[in-house]
Amino acid sequence: MTAPIGADAVLPEPPDKLSRLRLARLRLAARGRLEVHGTVQVERGVRITVARGAYVVLEHGSLLGERCRIEAAGGLVHVGPGVRIGARAVLAAHERVEIGAGAVIGEWALVSDTEPTFADPERPTRHQPLRTAGVHVGEHARVGAHAAILAGAAVPAGAVVGSYEERSSSASP
Repeated sequence: MTAPIGADAVLPEPPDKLSRLRLARLRLAARGRLEVHGTVQVERGVRITVARGAYVVLEHGSLLGERCRIEAAGGLVHVGPGVRIGARAVLAAHERVEIGAGAVIGEWALVSDTEPTFADPERPTRHQPLRTAGVHVGEHARVGAHAAILAGAAVPAGAVVGSYEERSSSASP
């Protein structure tokens, strides 16, 4: 596979000695709900929040970009081997978020298995229920900067989701 190019490429910082220490701190804070298989590069400011009953799995060779966030309020977040998550990207799960091997999540992108509903136009959106459905990003797929992958979306292997594009089960092409 060739190296990613263009504005959406997620390029790692040179590895530093603090990456292991950052990962150890995240594992300790997760209280056994963060599983790490192999070597994972963690850049500055990464946050992983794992609620009771939820789990996060990071596979070998994955990269967590500067200040990215993984929020597991429930269910599972699975980051496959060789995945690159860009700076300030957010992965959020109530059910299940899976990122396939070698996928790239661009900077400021959102991958979430929840989305708001708009059934009642008289009520504010924040007072309406959330719709949840698992999300899957296939192997070697690329999600551009500022893109949003929402409830029920399935990005096929090798597919490209452009910058500022939205995908959900209701908005899939």
